[in-house]
Amino acid sequence: MTDIAPVPPRAHARITYVGPVSPHWELYSDFGDRNLVDEFAARVLARLVLLPRDDPQFRRNRERIARDADRENISLEWDLGIPDQG
Repeated sequence: MTDIAPVPPRAHARITYVGPVSPHWELYSDFGDRNLVDEFAARVLARLVLLPRDDPQFRRNRERIARDADRENISLEWDLGIPDQG
C-alpha cells in the first residue's frame, strides 16, 4: 500500500442559514482562490436560495453540496443556527 500525504484544502466555505425570510443562505470564505470560491458559491446558492433548513429538499441538496466540496477539495462548514448541529 502506498502512503499518500493528505492534501490541504484549496479553499474554505462556511454556509450560514440567515433566517426564514429569503434569501435564506449566505456563503463566507476564510481562504482560497476567489474564482474557485465564487464558482462554488454560485452552485451552492443555486441549490439553496429558496430552501429553508427544514425543507426536505434541503437535506438532499446539502449532500450534493458536500460531494461538490469534496470534489473541489474545499473545506466545508455549516452554520444552521441550531446549537450543537451543523
